[in-house]
This record gives sequence, C-alpha cells and structure tokens, in this order.
Amino acid sequence: MTKKSHRTQPTGPPRERVLLCGVEFPDRPRQSGGPLVEAEGLVGACDGEVVGEVPVQRRDRPSPATLMGKGKVAEIADEVNRLSPDAVVVDNDLTPAQVRNLEKAWKVRVVDRSELILDIFANRAQTHQARLQVELAQVEYLLPRLRRMWTHLERTEGRIGTRGPGETQLETDRRLLRKRVRDLQRQLVEIEDRKRRQVHSRAEEFTIGLVGYTNAGKSTLLNQLTGADVVATDMLFATLDTRTRKWKLADGRNVLLSDTVGFLQRLPHHLVASFHATLEEALNVDLLLHVVDAAHADADVQMRAVESVLQELSHHREADIIVFNKVDAVEDPLRLHLLRGSREQAAVHVSARTGEGVDRLEALVAERLDARSATVDVTLPMNRGDFLARLRRHGIVLSQDVLGDQAIRVRVRILERTMGNLRRRSGPDIQFELVDAAVEPFLSGEELDEPWREEPRPTG
Repeated sequence: MTKKSHRTQPTGPPRERVLLCGVEFPDRPRQSGGPLVEAEGLVGACDGEVVGEVPVQRRDRPSPATLMGKGKVAEIADEVNRLSPDAVVVDNDLTPAQVRNLEKAWKVRVVDRSELILDIFANRAQTHQARLQVELAQVEYLLPRLRRMWTHLERTEGRIGTRGPGETQLETDRRLLRKRVRDLQRQLVEIEDRKRRQVHSRAEEFTIGLVGYTNAGKSTLLNQLTGADVVATDMLFATLDTRTRKWKLADGRNVLLSDTVGFLQRLPHHLVASFHATLEEALNVDLLLHVVDAAHADADVQMRAVESVLQELSHHREADIIVFNKVDAVEDPLRLHLLRGSREQAAVHVSARTGEGVDRLEALVAERLDARSATVDVTLPMNRGDFLARLRRHGIVLSQDVLGDQAIRVRVRILERTMGNLRRRSGPDIQFELVDAAVEPFLSGEELDEPWREEPRPTG
C-alpha cells in the first residue's frame, strides 16, 4: 500500500498583508500609474503583500494630529475592519504624534514612507559600512518615537510597585540610543577615512560614476560595459553599496566605473545624511553619468528627482552625460527628445540589456578622456621597460622613436594628473616635455604640483 504524499508547507514567515493609503499635497509630482504606484513597489521590495488601496486625499496642508482629515481616517478605519491587514502603510512621512493617533484610530500598526524605505535598506545592506549607515539612520529615526513604544508602561505609572518605571526606562533607552549614534558615527568616520585613502590611491585613473533613479538599470549597464557580474534585478534598491570595476575602452585605455545606491523621490532625511559619504564618493569622479529608465512612464519625474538629490548633495555638480537606458522598450522615438528637453548635457541612447548604443557611449567617454589628457614626449632609457609599460597602461602611445642605443622617445596622450604622479616617481633619468596641454582641467582628486607643465613647444 503506497503512502499518500503530503503537500509541503512553507517554513518561512508569511508575507505581511498591507493596506496602502496617503495624502497628496500640491508640491508632490503626479505619477502616471497613480499616486500609490511607487509605494506599492516599495512594499513589494519589503516582501509585503498589498491587500488594498484607499484613494489618496488631496490637501493643501497636513493635519497636525493625523496628517489627513477626519473623514479619511474614518474611511481607512472601515477598510481596516473589512480587510484585517497586518499594517497600514502611509505613503508620507509622519510625526511621532501622528503615528500614535492613527494607530489609536485604526487599531493596527502604522508604517510611514521613511520607515518602509529604511526596512528595505536594512534587508539589502551587505557590506559593514552599509549596515552601519542603515543602522545609524534607523536609530536617528527611532529616537523621537521611543515614547510610543513605552506607552504600555506609562499607563501603569503611579500604581504601587510601578511608580516611574516607564519614564525611567524611556530615558535609559534614549541615553543608550544616543550613545549608539555616537559609536556608529565614529565607526563610519574611520571607514570613510579608509575609503578616502583607497580613492586617493586611484588618482592615476580616470573615474566615472553612475547615478540615477532606483531600478534605472545602472548595475546592468555596469555589467555590460565591464563584464562584471554584480547583482542586477528588476527591483527597487537592489544596489546599496558602491561597486567599482575596471572598464577597458576599445583603444586600450582603462577607466574605473562605479555604481552606487539609486535615488528616489522624497528620500528620508536620515538616510541621505547617513549615506552622504557613499553618495559623495560617487559624485567625486571625473565624469558623472545620469542613467535614466527611458521606458518608464514617469521618467521625467524620476530625472527631476535625481537632479534634486544631486543639488542637495553637491551644489556645484550635475551629470556630464545623460544615458537614456532601455531604449529597446521605447515605442515612440519622440519621447526621448521630449525627455531631454532643454538640458544642455550630452545624451546617448542605449540598452544595457542588449548592448545597443554602448559603442556610442564609449565614444563619448573616450572624447571626454581625450579632452582632459595632455600630449607629452617622454624620453627614457632602454632599460626602463617598467615605466614604458605604465605609460601604455594609463595612456595611448602615439609614437615611439629609438634615440641611439641607450634611449627611446615616446609620445603619449595621458591624463595630466596621471603624468604628474608618474613624473614624481620617475627618477632623474626620465625626461618629460609637454606637446599639447589638456583642453579641460580634471575635476576629481587633489591639485598636484606638476613642474613638467610648460608652454607647448612649437611643432613642425
């Protein structure tokens, strides 16, 4: 007699059932898929299940007590009773008092937009630095909300044997959290110092940074250009850590390409502050590429959100090249022209998935690299093959002439700062002569003392 097979049951925790709601204010950009479409994606990134959405309320200003009006609070309460969700996600930032009042009205846990995003970051953080940054943002978010967590003790305050424990525990927790904030900030400063030294060690390389809205395809583009295998999935905030890979151009030159965390509308303030060093690292590059999901219905809104975050992080820096990605999914070519609008930056259309347009992007990068490179004649002994190899690794050798039996002269096009660094470590047996200076100065790295710089000698 054969035994009946038993149906397997999932062993993990069940997905949380979430009811979505929110308030739309005049300064909030409209989304084509509806005002809650992005919030739904964030819930999905948290592995939650949206069981219902309450139409957003449009208001000129928030209600201090509950953010939304009394009628909307009552309407959501009815939906909570009907659907019995595990939590209600409000697609706005809430004050501690608003969270407390809404939880009292709905009798269910309330999660605001910042807490939702922080939860995604906490689940996705991989490196030690990213985990510390997320924890710092979470602790700073939690500090003013501790009172809500201790209301069960405050209600017992004043009874025999329970006088004061709620307030005492609350103050103790606050002191511990403040101490934890200081410890996290100290650890992050130490990590950031090491990262700065690491970035400074790349001073001889031409660096490129990828920025863009989350899920715009930055990691897929990094894989396409460098042959890397970093995780690239159709999911919000798949990348939290800065990843740098070497990109070998068709002419043989190597550049460094960095991918970092994606941007989002209304990013939590604590998160931007905690990740400031990581984002700053991505901006401190020679060339900044803004990757745009050209096929997204709200691509223009996403572009403005990225430009706003760039402005907040660095008042003097904007993207050098706009990379309109996923063009293979764009049906109307006119859309790309409309997306660019009046922006003055160079633009290129690519598909990171298929490789379409990658050659045009590479040509643009090579053009910018040439503009920041100088043409230099380097005379060196025959036995300095090691230095010749470094010249070939960092630049393009245009010509090579043998000068008798002892020396050769190499004409090379190379980044000015790279040549300055090489010259300082070259020794007295190697001579440098500037032929053509760079058209544009370099942007990243420290200003270097370059005594080889002089007026170009007349040619011909």
